[in-house]
Amino acid sequence: MSPGTLSAASGSTIASFTLWAVTVAALLLLLVVDIVLTRRPHEVRMREAVGWSVFYLVLPVLFGFYLWAAFDGGVAVEFFTGWVVEKSLSVDNLFVFMLLLAAFAVPTELAQRVLLYGIIGALVLRAVFIALGAAALKSGTWAFLLFGAVLIVTAVKVLREARKGEAHAVDIDSMRSVRLLRRLVPVSPRYHGFRLLVRENGRTAITPLALATVAVFATDIVFAVDSVPAVYGVTEDPFLVFATNAFALLGLRALYFVLRGALARLRHLNYGLAVILAFIGVKLVLHWAHGIWAWVPEIPTAASLGVIVTVLFTVTITSLRAERVPPPPQADEA
Repeated sequence: MSPGTLSAASGSTIASFTLWAVTVAALLLLLVVDIVLTRRPHEVRMREAVGWSVFYLVLPVLFGFYLWAAFDGGVAVEFFTGWVVEKSLSVDNLFVFMLLLAAFAVPTELAQRVLLYGIIGALVLRAVFIALGAAALKSGTWAFLLFGAVLIVTAVKVLREARKGEAHAVDIDSMRSVRLLRRLVPVSPRYHGFRLLVRENGRTAITPLALATVAVFATDIVFAVDSVPAVYGVTEDPFLVFATNAFALLGLRALYFVLRGALARLRHLNYGLAVILAFIGVKLVLHWAHGIWAWVPEIPTAASLGVIVTVLFTVTITSLRAERVPPPPQADEA
């Protein structure tokens, strides 16, 4: 039995009720800590952001070693592979958050609260999609084919946008959620700290912070549609799917302030994400086909981890090299 088929063969999750309870309780505790840290509007310094980013990078590593000791290496490899996939997708999510914050002109001292709302919304949406995905997988192997098709179509879309230079484009005026809110309720022209609702001119209005939060939630839905099928291509265990998503999303608030200057330099990131999504999509289709025709090969999870890490390393190097290339000289105007 290969590591990549461990969960499929067992047909159940590795986690007991106790492990589920402890994991969820730890997640809630970390979210409470984040809420406490953002209770006072302030600009996040690099030292603070780096410290918390390192903390949230060490956590999944320790958790992976725990899985290795408590279960086996196959489970740990599934977790680490899924976490790398989800972390790479969450960085893309972070880039969109950055553009949304700029589009809404969110003050720097309020940005971390919008990010926290976005992370909480993403966790809730991922939990819903994970449950739906688990139910779909139990209903039949057709779900693997569906998930694979979704990822391949998404990969083609991401690649087209990257080639056109449209990746990470954000137009808040075209977002249906934003337009709907503006029609239904009045919007205050200025920010009021962390307040989402204010009383102005005898009527209740939402603040720009509330509008930005709704826009972030709307993008969370789009990313959940892509990320959950992607991690189900690595493991079929709902607990591992949830854990990889949770660990990938935790710490994004701090990571934003570390990477906000570097994110714009990763100009080839979407090319890499397109390759990763297409690769996992093909992996799911092969897994579906293997269930019907035994001679169809499957891609081991360890090999998937190697491919994903290689792709991310490659696009990072090519992006940094592209930054060093000077722009072509412009012809003098007549």
